[in-house]
Amino acid sequence: MKPNRLQRPQGPRSTTGRWLVAAFLACGLAACGGGDDDDDQPPPVDPPADATVVNTQGGIVKGSQRATLRAWLGIPYAAPPVGALRWKPPQPAAAWAGVREATAFGNHCPQPDTAPLQYGTPGGQEDCLYLNVYAPTTPGPHPVMVWVHGGAFYLGRSNGYDPTRLVEQGVVVVTLNYRLGALGFLAHPALNDAQGRSGNYALMDQQLALKWVQSNIANFGGDAGNVTLFGQSAGGASVVTQLASPLAAGLFHKAIVQSGGYMSVQPSGAAAQAAGVAAAATLGCPDDANAANCLRALPVDQIVAKQPRAYAPNVDGALLTQTTAAAFASASFNKVPVLTGATHDEYTVFQYSQSEMRNGPLTAADYPAAVAAAVVGTALSAEQALALYPLSAYESPSLAISALRTDATFVCGGRRLARGLMNQVPVYTYEFDDPNAPMSLQPPASFPYKSYHAAEIQYLFDVPTAAGQTLNAQQRDLAASLVAYWTNFAKTGNPNGTTASAWPRYDANDRYWRLAPEGNAVITDLSEEHHCEAWTPGV
Repeated sequence: MKPNRLQRPQGPRSTTGRWLVAAFLACGLAACGGGDDDDDQPPPVDPPADATVVNTQGGIVKGSQRATLRAWLGIPYAAPPVGALRWKPPQPAAAWAGVREATAFGNHCPQPDTAPLQYGTPGGQEDCLYLNVYAPTTPGPHPVMVWVHGGAFYLGRSNGYDPTRLVEQGVVVVTLNYRLGALGFLAHPALNDAQGRSGNYALMDQQLALKWVQSNIANFGGDAGNVTLFGQSAGGASVVTQLASPLAAGLFHKAIVQSGGYMSVQPSGAAAQAAGVAAAATLGCPDDANAANCLRALPVDQIVAKQPRAYAPNVDGALLTQTTAAAFASASFNKVPVLTGATHDEYTVFQYSQSEMRNGPLTAADYPAAVAAAVVGTALSAEQALALYPLSAYESPSLAISALRTDATFVCGGRRLARGLMNQVPVYTYEFDDPNAPMSLQPPASFPYKSYHAAEIQYLFDVPTAAGQTLNAQQRDLAASLVAYWTNFAKTGNPNGTTASAWPRYDANDRYWRLAPEGNAVITDLSEEHHCEAWTPGV
């Protein structure tokens, strides 16, 4: 028997219809221009105030009315991080006079061109710290969901995600840009503050956006006391970091981590600064004594072209006082309900972009070397990994190595996160498994992408897709259930909402909720299927 699916929750009814009825009745009583006796006319009926005009601490913004929601785009939440503010903590945006049009997206943050992959948007401007607000047309206060986009911390933008499906379930959604790449993460002794800290600017941006939400979202119909922070990939890792950051305390009340449990240990501040010195030399600023001035004078396109492409938050002693793993183990984190999970075949997209696109399909002859490279720094030897992932069990060497890396990084890393939190806060875990999910990120590969990294996003948001890549009827049902689960969690801290429980709370029984087109159901064999006892022994 297939499990019961959640139905999409229905938000409160719009007041628009009631106003139209009142106006029609008033018009009828006044004979709508057909009467001759002014003494018999009722008082005129004022039209409703423009619901797209909202006051913020920075000034008034005017958004747009859509069929089922209101939208305000390109609202600045921070001063442009340019000139002397490059590689500095974000500062609040300056106030403006008059009414600011909020009907077009703000600039996206600088990032490289990844063509033929569709991971990012080339170009961008440093003046990019903008957010977007999408709200129901019905009166609030509504729960708030703040989305942090992914992109390996050096790609992505907020305006690639249309949250209409979520907003239609009675939540306010905020999407935001944050600094990327070297501009968001470079640590260097010359950039240190008075306490010897640098880097983590992207995470500071996210925190300032959350503070903006606390100060302003009520005017958009949102509930500042019920904010869910959610993100995917680097966005999910950002959520994990904010869970562990003492500076984020009170800024959100629930967390959703999508494919973001892969990073449990962050570099120390000293290690990040040492890497930053090397990066500065690559960028053309090898002189430590003059590095700050040199770096801030560099053209942004030179930074984007020459920057490394591996970034992570660092333990700077302020935003992060310890690694996220240590914070969770010591119960020194922001204790909120957490929903977390991964897709079944995360690594297939990376197998194409990092291997096949450059070197062609992985061959059986090259498979042992690929396994040996993949297990460096893990709990397994190459021989053990080859025994767990024999070529005979997979359709191709590419799918075999993808399974290994999916398990080692995303699935078992996410399970480690869940087990570290389960006795301290409510945790709900999932595995998204649609082997036929439409692919829009990159060209076809020699192997099927299956339930690839980021596949679930198109089930939550309306996102750009490749020609002909649309959800079929089963997938649309799956999308409806994901939207219901995510918004129920935002409303109540439980993906089941107020209905009878079907998705169980995660505990020592290791029960996951499998999200699949043929029906959602509890699974108890995730650790066995993905060899988590081998990758994360004792967890």
